[in-house]
Amino acid sequence: MGFSVFVLFVAGLILLVIGAEALVRGASRLAAIMGISPLIIGLTVVAFGTSAPELAVSVNASLKGQADIALGNVVGSNIFNVLFILGVSAAITPLAVSRQLIRLDVPVMIGVSILTLLFGFDGNISHWEGGILFSGIIIYTAFLIYQSKKERNGNKDEFTIEYGISNGKSVRQWVINPVLIVAGLGMLVLGSRWLVDSSVTIAQALGVSQLVIGLTIIAAGTSLPEVATSIIASIRGERDIAVGNVIGSNIFNILSVLGMASVVSPHGIQVSGAALRFDIPVMIAVAVACLPIFTDYVIARWEGLLFVGYYVAYTSYLILAAIQHVTLSFYSQMMFLFVVPITLITLIIVKLYAFKKRAG
Repeated sequence: MGFSVFVLFVAGLILLVIGAEALVRGASRLAAIMGISPLIIGLTVVAFGTSAPELAVSVNASLKGQADIALGNVVGSNIFNVLFILGVSAAITPLAVSRQLIRLDVPVMIGVSILTLLFGFDGNISHWEGGILFSGIIIYTAFLIYQSKKERNGNKDEFTIEYGISNGKSVRQWVINPVLIVAGLGMLVLGSRWLVDSSVTIAQALGVSQLVIGLTIIAAGTSLPEVATSIIASIRGERDIAVGNVIGSNIFNILSVLGMASVVSPHGIQVSGAALRFDIPVMIAVAVACLPIFTDYVIARWEGLLFVGYYVAYTSYLILAAIQHVTLSFYSQMMFLFVVPITLITLIIVKLYAFKKRAG
C-alpha cells in the first residue's frame, strides 16, 4: 500500500465536502428564486444535501458489490451524527429542540431505524425493500411540503439572511446556480469513487473488515458537511438548525441512501451478522435515546458530553473487536453491566427532577 492511496483517500474526502457545499448552495438559491418555500428548502435541499456524500459513497459501493461499505456508511453516519455532532454542538452551547422534532421527526427516525433491522433479518435488504425505503422519503418530503403551508413570514426573513438569498431573478443567478449544482454533483461522484477505492485498499492492507472501515473512517468523512453545518449553527446561536440538520440527515440516510443503494445493487444489500447483532441495534438505541434527552426541549452541555463519551466508547469497541484484543470481553462487560445502566439511571433521575420542577 503506497502513499498514493492515502493521498487518494484525503482527496476524495475533500471533493465530497466541497461538492456537497456547492450542491447545497446552488440548489437552495435556485429553489429560492423559483419561488419554492424556504422551509421546504431548509428541510429538504439543505438537510438532504449535507447527506449527498453518503448517497454518493453508498451507491458507488453497492454498484461495485461492496455491501459492507454501503451499509456501514449509513449506520456509522447515523451513529456519528447523533453522538458526535450533536454532542460536540451541545458541548459548545445548549441546543434548543423544537416541538416538531419530538412529535414527528425523531419518531420517524426511530421507526425507519427499526425498519432497517427488520428488513435485514434475513441477511439481505432486497430491491423491493429498498424501494419501500426510498418511497418513504417521497412521502416524508410530501408531508413536509404540506406542513410548510403553515410557515410564518418571519422564517422566510431568517432564511434569506442565513443563506443570502434575494428575490432577484437576474441572468447571473440562473447561470451560476445550475453550474454550482452540476459541479457539485461531479465532485461528489469523483470523490466517492476515490474514497471507496482507497478505503478498500486500506482495509485490505490493515486486515480490517470493510464494515469497520465504513462504520468509522468513511462514516465520519462523509458526515463532514453535517459537522460543519451543526457546529457553525451552534456557535452562531442558531441552535434549532443544529439539531434539525442532524435528525433530517439521519432520516435521509436510511430512506434515500440505503434505499437507493439497495435498489441499484445487483443483488440488494447484504447485511452481515455483525451489523445485525451490534451496529444496527446501536443505531436504534442512539435514535431512541434522543426522545428522553429531547423532552426538555434542550440538550444540555453535560448531555452533549455524554453523547461524545459514548461515541468514543463505541469506536473503541470497534477497534478492539477488529484487532481481537484480549481486553475486549472485559470492556464489553463493563459497558453493558455498569456504564450503560448507570447512565440510564442518571437520565431517569435528572428527567424526573426536571419534570417535577416544571410541574411545581
